[in-house]
Amino acid sequence: MNILVTLNENYLPPLKVLINSLVQNNPEEAFSIYLLHSTISEEKLSELHHYVEEKGHHFFPIRIPPDLFKDAPILRHYTSEMYYRLTAHLFLPAHLDRILYLDPDIVCINPAAAFYYSDFEGHFFIACEHEHSAKKARLINKMRLRTPNAKGYFNTGVLLMNLELIRQHVKVEEIFQFIEENKLKLLLPDQDVFNALFWNKIKPAESYRYNYDARFFERAALIKKQDLESIKKHTVFIHYCGKDKPWHPNYKYALGTFYQKYCE
Repeated sequence: MNILVTLNENYLPPLKVLINSLVQNNPEEAFSIYLLHSTISEEKLSELHHYVEEKGHHFFPIRIPPDLFKDAPILRHYTSEMYYRLTAHLFLPAHLDRILYLDPDIVCINPAAAFYYSDFEGHFFIACEHEHSAKKARLINKMRLRTPNAKGYFNTGVLLMNLELIRQHVKVEEIFQFIEENKLKLLLPDQDVFNALFWNKIKPAESYRYNYDARFFERAALIKKQDLESIKKHTVFIHYCGKDKPWHPNYKYALGTFYQKYCE
């Protein structure tokens, strides 16, 4: 399995937790971890390389020019590295036909093969919409991004990428042009760009299984839609969205237990 991550040095500790969770729950898989970054030191990269190789897998760091997205907006806790997934096809090896992008604030708690080997059915990406949070703003997002026929507003934390088709059809100039023309309107910067440009090239997947927003669990449990056993059995990726993270000492959400399990 090819795994893509894009981050800075601050996210190396949770990245190790993500890798640990992938390895533990996919024992039959051989992983190649591709890291796109601009500023991580050689010492830290060496440590991460040893960590991955010690588990029997492969690590490939790729340094990106730090000024690639110098004019793109950065908001709140977002960093410029979030944009790298949009142009990853320019830097990844040409022999890769698919890769799974994962945010570093994710853990894998069940086998991921069924999702990883999904049929793209001619789409560039497979992604999930966080229906509980996106539903109310769906009409506004369609108007804001000028995508009236979009199937939803998709979260970019879990992206299965059809590199073969992306290389053929995605022009990086169009990405930069859209950012330049709309940078004052971008609310969730890279996610807005992704949804605006690729709205008709995204195959939807079930968020409950493949991109579960940890913040939603308490509300779902309250209305008896989900419980911990159901999450343990059916969910593949838990995503710790938002500014509250499970490595923070005051993290309050119940699904932080899964992060702690793979952290330990």
